[in-house]
Amino acid sequence: MHSTTLRTAPLHLARALQCAPQGVRRCPRPCIVAKWLQSRNLTTTTPLAQEAIPLRKHLKDEAKRKKAEAKRDGNTSNRNLGTDPRLEKWELTVGIEIHAELNTACKLFSSAPAEALDGEDGGTANSRVAMFDAALPGTQPQFQVATLLPALRAAIALGCEVQRKSGWDRKHYFHWDQPNGYQITQYYQPFAKDGTLVLSASDGVPASDLNGADSLAIGIKQIQMEQDTAKTTNVGSSTYHVDLNRAGVPLIEIITLPQIHSPQTAAAVVRKIQAVLRSVDACVTGMELGGLRADVNVSVRERGTSGVGSSYSGVSGLGQRTEIKNLSSFKAVEDAIIAERHRQIDVLEAGGVIEGETRGWTLGATETTRLRGKEGEVDYRYMPDADLPPLVIGRDLVEHLTSTLPALPDELQQQLQDRYGLSLKDAKTLIDLDSGDRLDFFERTVQLVMAEVGSSDQCKFGKMVGNWVLHELGGLLATHQRIWDDVRITADELKDILVCLDQKQITTRVAKQLLADLFQRATAPDTRPSVEHLIEVGNLRLRPLSEEEYEELAKRIMEENPDMVKAVREKGQKGKVMWFVGQMVRRGEEGTVEPEKAKAVIGRLVDN
Repeated sequence: MHSTTLRTAPLHLARALQCAPQGVRRCPRPCIVAKWLQSRNLTTTTPLAQEAIPLRKHLKDEAKRKKAEAKRDGNTSNRNLGTDPRLEKWELTVGIEIHAELNTACKLFSSAPAEALDGEDGGTANSRVAMFDAALPGTQPQFQVATLLPALRAAIALGCEVQRKSGWDRKHYFHWDQPNGYQITQYYQPFAKDGTLVLSASDGVPASDLNGADSLAIGIKQIQMEQDTAKTTNVGSSTYHVDLNRAGVPLIEIITLPQIHSPQTAAAVVRKIQAVLRSVDACVTGMELGGLRADVNVSVRERGTSGVGSSYSGVSGLGQRTEIKNLSSFKAVEDAIIAERHRQIDVLEAGGVIEGETRGWTLGATETTRLRGKEGEVDYRYMPDADLPPLVIGRDLVEHLTSTLPALPDELQQQLQDRYGLSLKDAKTLIDLDSGDRLDFFERTVQLVMAEVGSSDQCKFGKMVGNWVLHELGGLLATHQRIWDDVRITADELKDILVCLDQKQITTRVAKQLLADLFQRATAPDTRPSVEHLIEVGNLRLRPLSEEEYEELAKRIMEENPDMVKAVREKGQKGKVMWFVGQMVRRGEEGTVEPEKAKAVIGRLVDN
C-alpha cells in the first residue's frame, strides 16, 4: 500500500465530499440536496457510467421462469408455484434485512474513496484504503458527515421517524474481512425508526396476501448506518486474498417487521425498496450490480397456533426462524424462501425441531444449506463505541430534505398516468428502467414534439412517445444487446421522426427504418445526417395512393388468395384482414401505402 493512500479524515463536510485525489474520486450523482450543498460552497458531479442490467430484464426473467414452471407436472412444480396442499396447514412468516450501499464519495469513517473506479490503478486491491480502514494501531474513526445525506433521504422516503440523537455500537466478530475485529453499526440507537412500505397488486403482491384490500402495509422496524466488510477472494484450494477497498464503505441496513407471508410479497418488498432508494438517489446501484443485498428470516407455524412462542418487535407467536444470507437478486429472494419454507415443513412434519441457524443459498439449487449456528446479541457482544460521539441530526436538515424530496415511485407513476395517459404497466416500466434516464428522455421528447407541432395535448403525444421509447427503441436495445448508455438516438432526432409521422409525411414502417438507421450510426456530429436528409435521400416521404389505386391493389391481392378471402367472409376470421394489409404494404412502393387506410379498404371490400 502506498503511503499517499494512508489518510485520516477530518469531520468536515467539504473534505468529505472532496476526499480523494483528482482522477480517482467517486462522486455521487446529482441529487436533490445540490442546492443545499451549493449554498455552502460544496458541489457534486456525475459519476462515470456503469454497465447496468435493466430492472425490466429481471422482471421478464422472473415472468418467463414462472410461466415455464406452470407448464411442468409433478410435486416440485406445485411447490414452487405455492400450490402445495400442505400450505393450507402451515403459515409462512418472513422478515427482511436489506443492506444498501449509500451514494457517497467517501467511506463511513475515513476519507478514502468509497469505490475503486476504473482508471490507471482502478481495481488494484488495497489501493483505496485509509489507515483506519486497515485497522492500523492508534487510528480513530472520524464520521464523514456527507454519508448522512443519502441515508436521511432513504429514511424520509420510507416514512421513518428520524431520531434527533443516535449512537454507534461495536458488533464484535473475528474474521479476516473485518480488520478491527468488530463492525461499527447502530444496533441499539439507530438514526431512523418506525417506517412503512405500502405495496399493491401492481408491485407483485398476490391476491391472497391482499385479502381483498387495495394495498398491503409492511412495517419497517429501523434503519441503521454501518460499515461494509472487506472483499475476500478464494485463490486455489486453501488461499484467500483480502481486498480492503470495500472495508468501511457506508451502508444502511433496512429491517422490516415479520409481516410478510409469501415468497412473492418478499420479492416485491425488496423490489419496492430498491425503487424508492433509486428515486431519491440514496443507493449507488441496485441488486443487479451488487449495490443492494438482502438477508431473509424465515419461519413457519401451524395456522391457528402460536408457533414456539417466539416474538420479534411486538410480533409474537412466531415459529423458530432461520436466516438466509446475502441474496443478490429478486429471484434468489423468492426461490430461497420457497426452498426454506418446504425444508422447515418437512422437518416439522417428520417430528423434528427447527434450529436457529444461518443458511446459504445458491442460484439453481433446490435446498438451502447450513452455514453456522445463529449468532445472537450475546455472541456479538454489542457495546457502545467509545471512540465516536453520538450522532445528532438537526431538524432543519430533516425538514429541508423532506421538502425537497423528489416524487416517489407511486406518486411519479400516478403523475405519468394522469399527465401523459400512459398505462400502469408503461408508467412503472419507465420509472424502473435505467435509473430514470429513460424517463428523462421520454419527457424531453414529449415536450419537443408538442413544441414543434404547437399542441398542448400531453396525453396524445405522451402515449405516442411512450410507445416508441419503450417498445421500438427498447426493441433495438434488446436486439443489439446494448444498454441505455449506448443509445445513439437523441431526443431531437426522435422528435423529428415522430413529427413527420404525426403529420403523415412518412409511414410507420419508414419511421421504424429511420430509427433503426440512426440507432446504428456513429454519434459524431459531422458524420450524422439529419432525419430530413435521410427522408429526402431515400425518397421516403409519403406519396399516398389514390382511392382507386388502393382498391385496385387490394382487389388484386384478394383475387390471388381466394381461400384467405373465404376465411374472412364465411368463417369470420377477421384477424386475417391484417394479413392482407401486410401484403399491400409489401407490394406497394415505399412511402405509398398507409396501413390504416389499407385496413379500411380491405375491410370494406371483404364485407361486400
